[in-house]
Amino acid sequence: MRTPESIKDKPELKGSFRALRFIPRFFMEIWRTNRFLFLSNLLCRLLNAFVPIALLWVGKLIIDEIVLQVSLDETDLSALWMYVGAELVLALLSDLLSRAIGLTDGLLGDLYANASSIIIIRKTKDITISQLEDPDFYDKLERARQQTTSRVNLMSESLTQVENIISMISLIAGLIYFEPWLLILLVLSIIPSFINEIKFSSRRYSLARSWTAERRELDYLRYIGANDQTAREVKLFGISDFIAGRFQKVSDEYYQLNKALAIRQTSFGAVFNMLGVLSYYGAYVLIILRVIAGVLTLGDLTFLSGSFNRLRGNLQGFFLRFTRITERALYLRDYFDFIDLVVEDPSDQSLPVPKVIREGFKVKNLSFAYPGSAQNVLTDVSFTLRPGEKMAFVGQNGAGKTTLIKLFLRFYEPTSGEITLEGVNISRYNRDQYQQLFGVIFQDFFKYEFTMRENIAVGNIDELENMERIEVAAERSLASEVISELELGLDQQLGRRFAQGKELSGGQWQKVALARAYMKDANVLILDEPTAALDAKAEYEVFQRFIGLTQDKTSIIISHRFSTVRMADRILVLREGRLEELGTHEELMQNKGLYAELFELQAAGYR
Repeated sequence: MRTPESIKDKPELKGSFRALRFIPRFFMEIWRTNRFLFLSNLLCRLLNAFVPIALLWVGKLIIDEIVLQVSLDETDLSALWMYVGAELVLALLSDLLSRAIGLTDGLLGDLYANASSIIIIRKTKDITISQLEDPDFYDKLERARQQTTSRVNLMSESLTQVENIISMISLIAGLIYFEPWLLILLVLSIIPSFINEIKFSSRRYSLARSWTAERRELDYLRYIGANDQTAREVKLFGISDFIAGRFQKVSDEYYQLNKALAIRQTSFGAVFNMLGVLSYYGAYVLIILRVIAGVLTLGDLTFLSGSFNRLRGNLQGFFLRFTRITERALYLRDYFDFIDLVVEDPSDQSLPVPKVIREGFKVKNLSFAYPGSAQNVLTDVSFTLRPGEKMAFVGQNGAGKTTLIKLFLRFYEPTSGEITLEGVNISRYNRDQYQQLFGVIFQDFFKYEFTMRENIAVGNIDELENMERIEVAAERSLASEVISELELGLDQQLGRRFAQGKELSGGQWQKVALARAYMKDANVLILDEPTAALDAKAEYEVFQRFIGLTQDKTSIIISHRFSTVRMADRILVLREGRLEELGTHEELMQNKGLYAELFELQAAGYR
């Protein structure tokens, strides 16, 4: 079990201070979010910073005026009521300013939370699939994504800190004017607590950072343990206790670490706070003795005691807030590290992506191993995909079919060898433009809980309002049959997450996913087990339509049903990542190789 002292990635105190360099950039983002709200907030805080010293000073004047009037035979209360009126105005002004600060804080926080989330989403668009599938990188993404609330709190606390500094300067000026010695007692009472808070804020961040992966696991366990999509299997297999036990084991270990850290911080904090209390009462005794000696008035007593007490509270708040700011600045570093991430694109982006494919794709001695693995998934694969050709990839599970598609799509770069398009290595094309050549439906396609119209338009979201194109795509994919059964048609909300949502069957979802491929009208269509949830008859009809509607399209099909595969112009057979066979259905059946063996095995199941 890890201990607080053994937490990995433990930053030093100076690391916490170095993280403060991100604060100016952070406020530039807030400034760009809404300049009017930002300036309004600053102005209100500036005015509010001077209210405490003004209230204390007016209070001193009221006390001195009362003492003066008591000592006189004739009383003139006009000055006294003027001071009381001034104090009332200041109190009302303080309340209005505080409310305005709270309002602008909330509005700015909401706007910035939205803006930073959009930045993360758009940055993720530039990230490669290989990076997103890397656990360490995904941890970085999680830290950037999950700290939105922390960043909003950082904004409010940083602005409060500026206000606090101005207020403290005014209070310190008052103490210096009357009793400069009080400042020494004040500093001695605060510094130990400040050092203690800084020390433990660094350790809290270290704990949270080192447990990023475990916290992701806890989120995942929460999800599968109480979710409508997993409930059937969880109940059927009786794994609720297993999930709960695993969650308890991980969460308890995190709790124990956090508990040990919290106890130590509280213990040290209590000791240092006692020093602060003793310093305050030492200052209070000093002020009383000066009043008794006639050096200070009763008004001065109330002003100094109030100023010292408020200043001590402000300083404690300042240092506590400062430690929270440095801690959250460490999380801010995670955010900017992600935003500043340079996405390596080997493309020199000098060649335009061809609009018409004339020569096709050529795969030359292609080999690939996933990052961190020494074992090849593909080894020395070579073949040509001609323009307009329908090619099927066949092989047992783990043969490398989907990985080969990922290399075509440039989700990964080959370990060795190359894929060329029109005689040019595909890595020389702009990645985004190149990927727009493809319309792809994966076996594990995502079920967007949008409306039916939006689900289809995902294939080409710029055509969301093009109803004719959406209806044509639905007709081609047989999704029109699904739409006809929905009460609201294309406007029907899909999924159970939102009100009036309608859940579809697996086969219905696949027809919707196929509509996306037709919606894009891409030059190259890739269907990776797109009809696994359809019955044999529906699948046959879908592929008959697909073959007929894509006469001029280059296509790659992965399917385990040989009734579908045999429709392809040529069939590529993979065995353990190597090219085993390539030819038409008839040619491969004559070869009596792996394809013929797999075909006969499947055919025997239907006899």
